[in-house]
Amino acid sequence: MVLGKKSIKINGADIGVEAILLGAVTAIGGFLFGYDTGQISGMLLFSDFKNRFGQITKPDGSKEFESIIQSLLVSLMSIGTLLGSLTSSYTATWWGRRKSLTFGVGLFIIGNVIQITAMHSWVHMMMGRFVAGLGVGTLSVGVPMFQSECSPREIRGAVVASYQLLITFGILIANIVNYGVREIQEQDASWRIVIGLGIFFSLPLGVGVLLVPESPRWLASKEDWEGARMSMARLRGLKHDPHNELVEDDMKEMREVLERERTAAAGTWKECFIPNKNGVPKQVYRTFLGIGIHFLQQWTGVNYFFYYGATIFQSAGIQDPIQTQLILGAVNVFSTLFGLWVVERFGRRWPLFIGAIWQASWLAVFASMGTALEPDQNKTSGIVMIVSAALFIASFACTWGPIAWVVIGESFPLRTRAKQASLATAGNWLGNFMISFLTPLATDGIGYAYGYVFVATNIMGALLVWFFLYESTSLSLENVDLMYSEPGIKPWNSHKWMPPGYITRMQRDDEYFHHPEKESDGLGLGNGSKETHPHEEREEKVVNHRV
Repeated sequence: MVLGKKSIKINGADIGVEAILLGAVTAIGGFLFGYDTGQISGMLLFSDFKNRFGQITKPDGSKEFESIIQSLLVSLMSIGTLLGSLTSSYTATWWGRRKSLTFGVGLFIIGNVIQITAMHSWVHMMMGRFVAGLGVGTLSVGVPMFQSECSPREIRGAVVASYQLLITFGILIANIVNYGVREIQEQDASWRIVIGLGIFFSLPLGVGVLLVPESPRWLASKEDWEGARMSMARLRGLKHDPHNELVEDDMKEMREVLERERTAAAGTWKECFIPNKNGVPKQVYRTFLGIGIHFLQQWTGVNYFFYYGATIFQSAGIQDPIQTQLILGAVNVFSTLFGLWVVERFGRRWPLFIGAIWQASWLAVFASMGTALEPDQNKTSGIVMIVSAALFIASFACTWGPIAWVVIGESFPLRTRAKQASLATAGNWLGNFMISFLTPLATDGIGYAYGYVFVATNIMGALLVWFFLYESTSLSLENVDLMYSEPGIKPWNSHKWMPPGYITRMQRDDEYFHHPEKESDGLGLGNGSKETHPHEEREEKVVNHRV
């Protein structure tokens, strides 16, 4: 492909056009996630949808959903995504990152077809959402992992954060489509069009991902070092010069860590949970950190608004709740665009910490106003609640939304990356299921006081980030491993750590990488040698470069 020979300068480094194309194509997986999240909120209000699948007959003959059925209809998709996220570790390892994503798209299409063909059975509709969820779950693990493994470190944060950007864009498009078809909500075409468009939107990902390079780290794990080199060269825009100095440096960093991991045999599920002397630092620590961050990402409360926002604002007396959802969706998109800059400029820890505190503050305002003044009887209360929701979403969209995906994309070692990413994403979908299932029941019981629960969970998120998350901005995936191995580095001072051979996290020391001794230390890549630095020599280098 001619694009493999083209590059542009970003942050002073050559970034291949194919790396940017890969980021854009794979981010469509986030769009499908967002679109499916956004569509159900409006569909639950459509007359034909309620009359076909509702259980409670009102005096005028129309129908409404029972709270428990509504919970199941919305939340069973999250059970599907949870299972899909766990099984994706196998498909991504067996078939490669690209084919696993295509498989996820296929499941998503099958699920949507099942939904479209539903006539009057809410169980039929629910099972369609479950199958579509299997596909979305596969994509939610595969996309950030694929992006992290393929993106040059200079743009990795922004590329992985684009996954969240497309989630927000998907929610917005779903809101726009819902807003457009509400005029025909008495017809079944209203909700069938909304679901059917999801199939159309998924096709560019299913086909396009097969045209971009495979993950060089996955190829290396399969002993295909020449394939890994060519993939790395294409991602740097150097397909015509695969032995370029820049590619050599990237390969050297990758090989050094991968070979050391390989001596400890293949990673297992057991070692993700039970400490094991396999040479991988803080492996169990990172498993639970990833699960915790992603579980709490859902319990920030964002899907309280995106799953049930239209219903919530309708009960608050808002005349056009779908229009309100459209406004919140737009805030979500534009704030996430700002988040792409935030994640590269300020790193991971501070945005997550400050974002959690900000979100807790506005959720407290939302809950207090809703409980103190009945919003359906007090216009001011309703307006303040909408503003509070918008400011909460703005913070989430530029902090916890994109950065949580960045964290799981770059925090795990290759040895168990697919398994740990699956577990972290499963934590996300477990939280998603709990929110989608419990919200109708909780709002029936405690109303807007439910918002105080999210105040507490956001504070928990801030504490988790401060005391346990290491700052990984601008580090290669291999150097993230080295940072976690440093006993003197704590999460709150991890931003000061510099990897061996670097002047700053963005600037390599050319003398370190190209000193004659380095060329003969067994890490030369042209002959496929598997030798590595002696352990003691590596330890000494890490200590000497510690800050």
